[in-house]
Formats: sequence, structure tokens, C-alpha cells
Amino acid sequence: MCRVERWSVRTLRSKIAGMLYERTALSRKPAKLAAQEVAALRAEDRMTPDMVFQDPYLLGFLGLKDAYSEKDLEAAILRKMEEFLLELGAGFAFISRQKRIEVDGRDYYLDLLFYNRHLKRLVAVELKLDRFQPEHKGQMELYMKWLDKHERAPGEEPPTGVILCSGKGREEVELLELDRSGIRVAEYITGLPSREELEKKLHQALEAARRDATNR
Repeated sequence: MCRVERWSVRTLRSKIAGMLYERTALSRKPAKLAAQEVAALRAEDRMTPDMVFQDPYLLGFLGLKDAYSEKDLEAAILRKMEEFLLELGAGFAFISRQKRIEVDGRDYYLDLLFYNRHLKRLVAVELKLDRFQPEHKGQMELYMKWLDKHERAPGEEPPTGVILCSGKGREEVELLELDRSGIRVAEYITGLPSREELEKKLHQALEAARRDATNR
């Protein structure tokens, strides 16, 4: 059953390849800069964050029903950790769940903590059932600063953060300039969208790509 679900996810990814390409930061960069990054990867075996992180993440293999909580989502990821690591991308290793972070005598808990050996940095992941909210930025910045101070090992790059949510506003994310903080907001899909939904998303992606090209 697991193999059939994985095949379905990969089929879906091929159908929305255009949307995935547009949504990568690499695709929004000038062609010359993109070529330089690819050349760096080949020459130095070095990967940039834009080459590692994706948007959206396809989590149909989790087998979640229509109604579920953040705890259900986290528990499903832990049960299917191998598949989740493959979906995250190359070089990820799982470190901890509900990582305890103490600041000024108050306890906070980071949902998931990973390490990426290609990027040589810790990757904090927060799970959100709903649409991205501006306050999520401050929460992730706190976690990343704490990890940088208490968990970053010599020779590692500064930690980065990924906020996984069910939706996001493009303009809202741009106005917050999350890339300057090393934070990425990515959507996740737990089921297989209908053909109409795929066409709608692809249309939106193409329109956004045209706007980006016009503004450059």
C-alpha cells in the first residue's frame, strides 16, 4: 500500500512541475545567477538552500483523513519518517521532535528538528494546520536564534527554519521579507487534488511568474 501511495505522490509532482518550478527561489532568480549556482554545485559539490527546499511538499503518503490536529500531523510524520525525509530532499537527518527551548524561564517546543549535511546547518520545522500568519515569523526567529546560540556546532552554518502550513499569501510573505531571516514558508498537501484544483494552481503560478518577470 505504501508503494502505491508513493507512486501517486510522484505522479502528482510531475503534473504540477510547472508550479513547483515557479515556486522555487532559484526559478525567480536571473538566469545568469541560476547558472552560477548550478556551476558551483557541480564544481564544488555544494548545494544552496534554494536547491534543497521545495514548495509545496506532497504528504499524501501520511494517510491523514479530512479532520486532523497538529499532533496527528506530527505523529503521522514520525510514523512515516523515511518517506518524509525523502520528500524533504537530499541530505536531511532527523534529530528531535518537540525540542525543548527555554528562554527567560519559559519553555517553548519546536515541532521537528533536522540537520542537512549538504547545507551544514540545523533546520527547524514548525507545523501549522492553517494558513500562514505573520506571528509565525517571530516564533520561528526565536527558535532559530536559540539554536544558533545553544546548538550550533563549530564549522556549521547558521540554522534555518521552515514553516509548513496549509496555505499562504504571496504578498504577505514578500512584505515580511522572510528570506532575510533565513525562514521559508512552504505549503503542504496531504491529499491528491482534483484536476480542477491542479489547473487553478498552475494558472496562479503562471500569473505569478509573469508578474515576477515584469518586475525584474
